[in-house]
Amino acid sequence: MPEKNTKPGPLIAIVGCDGSGKSTVAEQIIITAAEFSPAIAVHLGKQAGNVGRNLAQLPLIGKYIERLIERKVAKVHQSGKKNKTPGVISSLVMYAFVIRRKARFRRMLQLREQGLIIVADRFPQLDVPNAYDGPDLSIDAQGNFIVRWLARREFNAFKWMTANVPDLVIRLNVDVETACARKPDHPRELLQRKIEVTPLFKFNGAPIIEIDSLQPLEQVLLQTKQRVSEFLTERGFTKSIQNSD
Repeated sequence: MPEKNTKPGPLIAIVGCDGSGKSTVAEQIIITAAEFSPAIAVHLGKQAGNVGRNLAQLPLIGKYIERLIERKVAKVHQSGKKNKTPGVISSLVMYAFVIRRKARFRRMLQLREQGLIIVADRFPQLDVPNAYDGPDLSIDAQGNFIVRWLARREFNAFKWMTANVPDLVIRLNVDVETACARKPDHPRELLQRKIEVTPLFKFNGAPIIEIDSLQPLEQVLLQTKQRVSEFLTERGFTKSIQNSD
């Protein structure tokens, strides 16, 4: 394990639309990073789908809660498009995800302070309003004061999270046809919107490596592993485990 009082470990974020291959790339980057120093994978997205699926396993009320969350999330997204505040219950549901997200982010920072290399699947952003991986509640919308208070709290949480700039961002670029083929259960217009805004994320000036994920998977993984190896070498890390191939 890393020694105490060492400098924070590198933070590598992998971003891209659903269907761009983030999870697959993250799995390989962890293997590559671990050849240089202890590394750990974290997920810094909202994870609404995972929460809903887990709650759906509860006896009797599980499916009801899952559908309730799906409805509330959809209402918030529709309200954001119209610059209106959603209802109190919908806003509370969304803010619960913020609390959970902050806890995971804080845990990530603790691991980073221990010197671990962090490989983050997704990363919070404040570059594009009403876009994925950003706040769901608008601080500019008019409406219920409780909802506006929650929106300010959410914005401040994202301001705090995004102040922690990644040392390296790997952005996976994909087209809508490929994204739809890989994620057939996702609405096409939602994927199209994510593809359009993804290039606009700047992450407070973090260095960004662009990867064309339309390439064969082997080529995508080769490029990302090479760039991560170069990055860690530049940061002073030495490869301690040699690949058998």
